[in-house]
Amino acid sequence: MNNHDGIAIRNRYEFLYLFDCERGNPNGDPDAGNSPRIDPEDMHGLVSDVAIKRRVRNYVQTKHGIRQGYAIFVQHSTNLNRQILIAHEETGGVPKMEEAVSDDSDEPTRATKEKKSKAPKSKVNAARDWMCRSFYDVRTFGAVMSTGANAGQVRGPVQIAFSRSVDPILPIEVGITRVAIAEDVQGNSTQMLQWENEVKPELSLRTMGRKSLISYGLYATKGFVSAHLAQGTGFSEADLAELWEALANMYDHDRSASKGVMGCRDLFVFKHVGANNGDPQAQERQAMLGCAPAHHLLDLGRVIEVPALKDHGKLPRSYADYDVKVHLDRVPKGVELWRWNFTEQCLVKA
Repeated sequence: MNNHDGIAIRNRYEFLYLFDCERGNPNGDPDAGNSPRIDPEDMHGLVSDVAIKRRVRNYVQTKHGIRQGYAIFVQHSTNLNRQILIAHEETGGVPKMEEAVSDDSDEPTRATKEKKSKAPKSKVNAARDWMCRSFYDVRTFGAVMSTGANAGQVRGPVQIAFSRSVDPILPIEVGITRVAIAEDVQGNSTQMLQWENEVKPELSLRTMGRKSLISYGLYATKGFVSAHLAQGTGFSEADLAELWEALANMYDHDRSASKGVMGCRDLFVFKHVGANNGDPQAQERQAMLGCAPAHHLLDLGRVIEVPALKDHGKLPRSYADYDVKVHLDRVPKGVELWRWNFTEQCLVKA
């Protein structure tokens, strides 16, 4: 049974998400030897938007499995074109494909052949709508599905910026001892055992490794939910509730030694409801368009003071070293502030 009702949300939202990492690597940079991402100009830590969205996807998949309406489109080690092809199979048939030859102008001697969908616009739209109904992450984050049989593109209502640490971080690298090796040896298992016992010197059967981590970092993420883009994907109130729940709990299902101890520390949600001026239609329009610029709500120090170190000059080593302050008197008219309650597992109006 699909609980996704397909009725899109009618309010704009912004959210401020606080999470931290103790003695781990919150988001390795493959271009820097998997060292924690940093802004080299001021040494503040960074976490990519896709790292956050990956964990939201993982949480929803863990909770719902392949339940209709909550499947995940972008999964590890899968061919996205297969799901796009299924979308066409479910909505009237697979479109014809034509072979197109593309020339590489930089290398004129090379020419590649690829198959290009001949699906008309009506079929592309039908396949795109099916993808939105079937996959939670397509409705939420959008997707480029113009490859393969072609299901078009969807711009998602939920957008997440790069996370940034509140204070500078210092990436460190530590050496570890690996007591075994993994080396290709020709022959069967008996010959491999003989190679270990008789050919390879004992000390060379061990090796050294490296791990990158930070001692502690508190990160702030700014996110945005568009009611107008939600109309195009059918992103509903139920989908929105899944998003808040995933943000609050996803790190409890993503444990690994390299990540250290990571967790959600706070989640503030600004809901635009519109100014009550006696005109319901005008209020509804305000709720969708918004009643204040996003930076008036999310800039640190305006409504949310995130956070002030309790002891000046002290290096933060835990969340207890911070003091988060909320200034409700600074919330603009027509906007409500909600905060995640970890006991009740839901948003509560502040």
